[in-house]
Amino acid sequence: MPRVPLYNMSGHQVGEIELNDAVFGIEPNVAAMHQVVKMQLANKRVGTASTLTRGQVRGGGRKPYRQKGTGRARAGSTRSPLWRKGGVVFGPHPRDFSFRVPRKIRRLALKSALSSKVQAQGLVVVDALVFEEPKTRRMAAVLESLRVDSKALLVTADGDVNVVKSARNLPGVTPVRADFMSVYDILNHDKLVMTRDAVAKVEEVYA
Repeated sequence: MPRVPLYNMSGHQVGEIELNDAVFGIEPNVAAMHQVVKMQLANKRVGTASTLTRGQVRGGGRKPYRQKGTGRARAGSTRSPLWRKGGVVFGPHPRDFSFRVPRKIRRLALKSALSSKVQAQGLVVVDALVFEEPKTRRMAAVLESLRVDSKALLVTADGDVNVVKSARNLPGVTPVRADFMSVYDILNHDKLVMTRDAVAKVEEVYA
């Protein structure tokens, strides 16, 4: 089983934590992670882009000039796609981009993402994060003491309001609850900072 250092809020190592092999110690499945990230990005798309065809553009009901004798090409409407202010051919219309991936693949992808973070030494486990009141400066000091100086995903077990408010204004830091953690979030951040309770919750659900 993989073992990683356990730190307190001051950045001092207070011990080690043993991680569950079934969640943090598997061989990462790149194909599963790719499939799930594609799904999550597609599901975020709004899909509201829209254009008007020649039948939907206002006006153009009158024939602009006579059929013959002008030397110009035949034209029946000023809203033809060939004309300025005309309709659009094969343009985008509102659609739903979302799709679903089987549950087993989603679980495999999340475990693969967590395991890849452990292998890359990108997982930082904190004994606890306790804030009496929201303080962005104090959260910045905690992350600095943990030597987290890049994009970081901050995972807590219950989404403590003070912790979330302290972290959400820091550039590159994304606070999230353990049960809302996604594969894209994990892979999109350089460091994964988790509390001991968050690790236990993830292991309880996915082990």
